[in-house]
Amino acid sequence: MIKDRVLFCDLHGLPRGKYIPAVTSGKESQKVGFAQGAFSVSLDRDLLTVPGTNILEGIPDMELVLEEKEYKSWQPNTRIRLGNLYAKNAPYGLCGRGRLEETVKELSKLDLAPMIGIELEAYAFERDDDGTWRPYNTPGALVYGTGPSNDPKGLLDQIFSTAYECNLPVESLNGEYDNGQFELTLCFDDAIKACDSTFLFKLMAREVAFKNDLLLTFLPKPIPERGGSGFHVNMSLRNSSGKNIISEDGKLSDISKYFMAGLMKHHESLSSFLAPTVNSYERLAPASMAGYWANWAEDHRLVTLRTSTKSEKSARLEHRTGDCSCNPYLAVTALLQAGILGIENKFSLQGPEDLDGLENVRATRHVPSNLLNALDALEKDAELCGKVGDLISKAHIFLKRDEAKRLEGKNLDEIRDYYLPFI
Repeated sequence: MIKDRVLFCDLHGLPRGKYIPAVTSGKESQKVGFAQGAFSVSLDRDLLTVPGTNILEGIPDMELVLEEKEYKSWQPNTRIRLGNLYAKNAPYGLCGRGRLEETVKELSKLDLAPMIGIELEAYAFERDDDGTWRPYNTPGALVYGTGPSNDPKGLLDQIFSTAYECNLPVESLNGEYDNGQFELTLCFDDAIKACDSTFLFKLMAREVAFKNDLLLTFLPKPIPERGGSGFHVNMSLRNSSGKNIISEDGKLSDISKYFMAGLMKHHESLSSFLAPTVNSYERLAPASMAGYWANWAEDHRLVTLRTSTKSEKSARLEHRTGDCSCNPYLAVTALLQAGILGIENKFSLQGPEDLDGLENVRATRHVPSNLLNALDALEKDAELCGKVGDLISKAHIFLKRDEAKRLEGKNLDEIRDYYLPFI
């Protein structure tokens, strides 16, 4: 018997869903009910009064309205279905995927279509004799490493093969900077498809690892003495003729500059969407290849916004602040909406960073020092909250503020153990 695994992404970036008999044709059969309270649950399963979830009004229903497209599953006799959430026959305000679709429509009115490519980074862990998760033992690993010395159990091979079988568009897989760390890069696609692929790829990769008695964690800084793991968002903008307008004659276009200026202006508040865990701020620091400073430059990995303009066809903007604990739909929505604000207001772009970014930097603004401060910055940024969506911004702030307060006073190991089963 074929079954459908219907899924949506919550505000924690986690996959929630149901197994149901394979959906047949007909409008009613394309809707699957869930409680709005799914958006109110903390990682330790407390039910919170998150705005928009109507917890004090009886925890009413919402419906996942499924798209016709089917995704091939890595589980036997199973299909995967995605869609958008609705409540009372209207788009549900906490649905990140729905907010991204609205953002794409806004850009289309500016004769722009966003193309997105996501780079993910993750660490593998294995259990030791007493059952404790320890870093994956890869003594011969190296950056850009491939093969058994980098991955003795062949995890990347299995992830690559499974992605291919499921039509998830992998561009490349390889060893990252530290032992047991991997970079997993997906192909450019339109914004919705790119985020769908990212959402499903993360779930697939973790489940393939689990079947091999490994834990693949996308936590931004699971090992204090090793490097962090990021979520790099590569963006290009195409007009109605299909032309990439990021670069003109090898230089940034005016629209690109406005878009980038929006990202720079809202740098501090964007961080709460892009780096939404307490652990995220262990990764974000000066002199790192994470997007700490409010700066940009051409082909420079020590800045937040790395531009590539040499080829008009492949020109892109790479935003480097994010990590994989984010909801990909919400993170990309926030970046695009900050860029829209820059275009609409014709913000002036600051000059490029021209120092090394390690020992010397000209930028003076940077991401907040912790999650609570990042949430405060977002709450004060009414302009960005309004563009992303007032309700989803308020819910995000409420949920993540509660999370940060739960972890106050916890040590690094306790914080990691809180997140590790989920991220």
